[in-house]
Amino acid sequence: LSQGPGLRLPGDEVIEMDRMRKMISERMSDSKRISPHVTSFLEADITNLVQWREQNKTKFQEKYKEPITYTPLLFMATAKAIKDFPGINISVEGNYIVQHKQINIGMAVALPNGNLIVPVIHNAGDLNMGGVARKIADLAARTRDNKVTPDELGGGTFTLTNTGSRGALFDTPIINQPQVAILGPGAIVRRPMVVKGEDGGETIAIRSMVYLGLSYDHRVVDGADAARFLVTLKERLEGGAFESDLGL
Repeated sequence: LSQGPGLRLPGDEVIEMDRMRKMISERMSDSKRISPHVTSFLEADITNLVQWREQNKTKFQEKYKEPITYTPLLFMATAKAIKDFPGINISVEGNYIVQHKQINIGMAVALPNGNLIVPVIHNAGDLNMGGVARKIADLAARTRDNKVTPDELGGGTFTLTNTGSRGALFDTPIINQPQVAILGPGAIVRRPMVVKGEDGGETIAIRSMVYLGLSYDHRVVDGADAARFLVTLKERLEGGAFESDLGL
């Protein structure tokens, strides 16, 4: 048995990391070393959004030839929240802060071998829901087929990693350098919640709930600003009104 730097037991198979896994390992380690990570969470009641999506998915599919999943809804709400809080859309270069005017949102895509690649939707804040849905579907498919271009992998100013689509309730994602924040929404779960009625009374109702986790670089993003960003995002999602973005 080896009890040195590693641990090898009888029957173990030793597999060398491939080039991509080595690069991911280095970047994740560098990010934790460079940025003091803090993760803040809010819980959002998106029952209205779930109902809105159900009511509009057929019309959306007919017009854009793409299903309306929760990912483009999250992208649209996130882009709008970034417009309200541009201090989250920055990067750090030494002792300088670079304020980005473009909102370029990266999305983590899992490859068949389990590695993650982050293609970028450039100028996400200028697209309507149909444009975002098409971009997401196209980039995700070409990334998995190894057909994405270098330009589509660069220039991101913020990242969204939707681990909730695979059932995770919440996680603490690692910042994609040199960005300063990454959003990790959890799985949408139906559960009993206390709901306040118009008369001020409280009842128990089954609601669709989701955790919103934001990891941020505490060198340049304060907890209060991160919380305000999350509250704005929560309110947009809970409102469940995306008619102006839908383009129908």
